[in-house]
Amino acid sequence: MIIQLHPKNPNPRDLKKVVDILNNNGVVIIPTDTIYAMACKLSSKKAIERMIKISGKKSEKINFSLICSDLSNISEYTSPIDKSIFRMMKNNLPGAFTFILKANNQVAKLFSSNKKTIGIRVPDNAIAQIIVAELGCPLVVTTIHAADVIEEYMTDPEEIHDKFENEIDCVIDGGTGGNIPSTIIDCSGDEIEIVRQGKGIINE
Repeated sequence: MIIQLHPKNPNPRDLKKVVDILNNNGVVIIPTDTIYAMACKLSSKKAIERMIKISGKKSEKINFSLICSDLSNISEYTSPIDKSIFRMMKNNLPGAFTFILKANNQVAKLFSSNKKTIGIRVPDNAIAQIIVAELGCPLVVTTIHAADVIEEYMTDPEEIHDKFENEIDCVIDGGTGGNIPSTIIDCSGDEIEIVRQGKGIINE
């Protein structure tokens, strides 16, 4: 199933369909400010397990991130954050960044693994932000590719639907996606490190 949502002003009725799917352990594919991503509700262990199965990897090998509507509740999922790191995040979000932070025990329980870090995203994308706001909790997301061998990101919602329709509950068509991923900034160690330069340009 494909549900079309306007990139700036999603139709409330269609938006409710998406939220209902997510509230019922659904797995969807959503647009972000970078590339399309597979997503589910953070509090749904059943949906997270489905995403792990679809990926074909062990949970500790999957690069899951959380899409949040803002930074107000991230302490629920991370260890205490240094003020300078929080300031940098605040200066660059919403935006095309994934910040890797030390995870707390709550994250390990949710993913049923000994996960030490978690990616945090606040994308500059109205659809993603409104869905999170309507759910009242973050989305768990992981990227999707055209093939396992070549890291080529899929941009056409119709093609994405053709590939994943038998594994997920719906694709949210928010227009043609990008093919440049987020910039990944690892803040979990002693030094802040840009581990992947993507679309986001850091504003210190």
